[in-house]
Order: sequence, then structure tokens, then C-alpha cells
Amino acid sequence: MMNLVIVWLLLVSSSSSCSGTPSDIQCLRGLKESLSDPNHALSSWKLSENTTDGYICEFAGVDCWRPSESKVLSLHLGNMGLRGPFPRALQFCTSMTALDLSGNNISGPVPADINLQLSYTTSLDLSNNSFSGEIPSGIGNMTYLSALNLEHNRFTGRIPELNLPRLTSFSVADNSLSGPIPASLGRFPAEDFAGNAGLCGSPPLDRKCKKHFHARIRVRPVRMHIRLPRVNDASSIGRLRRGVRGGVLLPALKFPAFVLHRWMSVPEESIIGAAVGFVVGFVAAFNLAHVFVFSKKLRPGFFDCIDHRKPNVNFG
Repeated sequence: MMNLVIVWLLLVSSSSSCSGTPSDIQCLRGLKESLSDPNHALSSWKLSENTTDGYICEFAGVDCWRPSESKVLSLHLGNMGLRGPFPRALQFCTSMTALDLSGNNISGPVPADINLQLSYTTSLDLSNNSFSGEIPSGIGNMTYLSALNLEHNRFTGRIPELNLPRLTSFSVADNSLSGPIPASLGRFPAEDFAGNAGLCGSPPLDRKCKKHFHARIRVRPVRMHIRLPRVNDASSIGRLRRGVRGGVLLPALKFPAFVLHRWMSVPEESIIGAAVGFVVGFVAAFNLAHVFVFSKKLRPGFFDCIDHRKPNVNFG
């Protein structure tokens, strides 16, 4: 009630020099033209047959500030079977404080600049329609909004941050929303978010969001410098074998370190799994090399196998 009083004072002070009739008539005319009305619910909207002040106040679903003045206070167009996109002509109802389009078949996205079109709206009900796309972040700038109902639509994506201290009634149930629930909406009960399998956040839901952490990863090309003796024939492999037996294990290898560079969002479980896999793989590879090089039983056979292959390789 306090919200309505504040809005009323603002509108009265801003409209003392004009009646507002032309723009409100343009609003209703544009709304009727943009929506299909198979049930003829708007048949009483005869905008071209009367010019008397206040005549639009007798239209179905239209409430005016004063009976004798054609200035729209609110539109209650719920369950009229209306079809089409969100009526952009609503921006011309500059004094409107409440809009109810629930229970129709209005589809498509909600305008991103809805906060500019419905500047003084305190109640917005778009439930039980076919609206799609993301919930526009502009709703978060509708500072007088106290009631917002978006349930039973086809909204996708995340719920934007809605810093609306006057908001006391809210619902986005039965859409296709995902991601964490903004902290500013945590005061509303779980049923206001029901029917969105991708939503998470406690409170109000029992589903906690998976933890992510960020890491800077910069991968540089690995430069490998290998110093090998010149091998011209198979006998050289024998000298190489004797060198290994004499304690020369591997040529010098130089690898530059990986440098953290780019931010990435990685699930904690994936990082732990990768780390465990790396350690297990490294240990297995090290043990395998140790068996062939240091085992007295397997080492001769290993190098004999190399001799018998007699590769024609030139290093140098």
C-alpha cells in the first residue's frame, strides 16, 4: 500500500500540466493491434468511436486513476486467450502501476528494457504464458516492484540479480532455469523456484551448487634437448648398450615449467581425478622402465632385441 501511495504522489506531481490521454489511448490501441484476440475479449475497446474523457475507463480490464480521465492505472488482462508477443505499446501507458497478462498465450522474449517501459509498475504478472529466453536483468531496476510472477513459462538461463527491497511476492516456478539462486532472492521459499531442475542454492533449495575454483594455466611448447652419440651402424648400438650398463641412464632432457596464465573454471572433482591419474601413470611408467633397464634377467634380452632389429638410423 505504501508503494502505491509513493507512486501516486510521483505521478500526480509529474502530470499536473498534461492529461496523459493521448499516450494512454496510443498504448491501448497498440496493445490491441499487436495481440490476436480469438475470444473477442477486447471487443469493448472501441478506440475510434468515442473521444469523451474517461471513455477508456469502461474498457474490459482497464482501471483508470479517475473515472473522468483517460489515464490508465492498471491493466487486468488475465485469462483472455490473447496471443502474440509482449506488447511494446505498453510503454505509452506511462502512469500504469499494475500489469496482469497471466493465463494467455503470449510468447517470445520479455523486452530487455522493460524497466524503461514500465517505470512505475508495482505489480507484474506474466505467469502461465509461453514467454521464452532469459529473464531480463532490467527487471532488477524496477525499483517500485513489490510483486513479480513469472511462473509457468519457458524461461531459460540464470535468474538475474534482483535487488528489489520492496519485493514481497515472487515466483519463477515451472520454467527451465538453471544456475545458482541470487542471494537477494534467498528469502523466498523453495516452492517459488520449484520445477526448475537446473537451479541450485541453499537456502532456499536443498540442492547445493557444485564448487568451482579458478586457476591460471598457460601452456608453452615443450622444448626437448637430447644429446645422443652418433650412431652409424649396428655396432654403435652395442656401445650405447654398454654405456647404459655402465650407469648412463638417459640423455639430458630439458623441460620448461608450465606457467599459470589463463583463468579457467574447473570442477574440484575433475582436478583431483586428473592429479591422481597423473601420479599413478608416472609411477607405473617409472617402474616399467626400472624393470627393463635395471633387471639383470630382462636387461640382456631387451638390448638383444634392439641389436636384432638393426635399425638404419642416423643421429647427428
